[in-house]
Amino acid sequence: MLRKVALVLAAVTAIVMVAPLTASAATTACPTVYWGSGPKVASQTTTGALTNIRAGRHECYDRLVFDFIGTNDGYNVQYVSEVVQEGSGFPVPLRGGAKLRITVNSPAYDHYGNPTYRFANPSELVNVTGFSTFRQVAWAGSFEGQTTVGLGVRARLPFRVFTLPGRVVVDVAHVW
Repeated sequence: MLRKVALVLAAVTAIVMVAPLTASAATTACPTVYWGSGPKVASQTTTGALTNIRAGRHECYDRLVFDFIGTNDGYNVQYVSEVVQEGSGFPVPLRGGAKLRITVNSPAYDHYGNPTYRFANPSELVNVTGFSTFRQVAWAGSFEGQTTVGLGVRARLPFRVFTLPGRVVVDVAHVW
């Protein structure tokens, strides 16, 4: 009888130990089939003023979010050899193996020229220390109704871009 109890306990322990591994393996599948590393562009139909840039870490990707007063649905996001400042054309130094230029079709200022987005350090807009893919988020300027940011990433990885009410979202996958 004692032997049967021991066998049952061993079987239950094995099931309990394997079940979390199986569930964990299923949740780490990161589909990026519709992502890719080519340019992502959406024509503008509405425009709002940029108010914030923030980042978040997810299981399969790192996320950069642009927040607006009103709505913005226009953007141009692509890998480039060098990100340059709006207006001047000066290079924006970025850490990482690849560089994404993110341009949103909205200014970072209001109708009177007053800034709607303020930052302490143009070279470090968002702290991305410890992120899997992001290495640096840097200001490239807001000029003639559009705002550009440089995103230094670990490597040229697949990404996607989409809009939500009052937001433009850029996700960069951790792996291919």
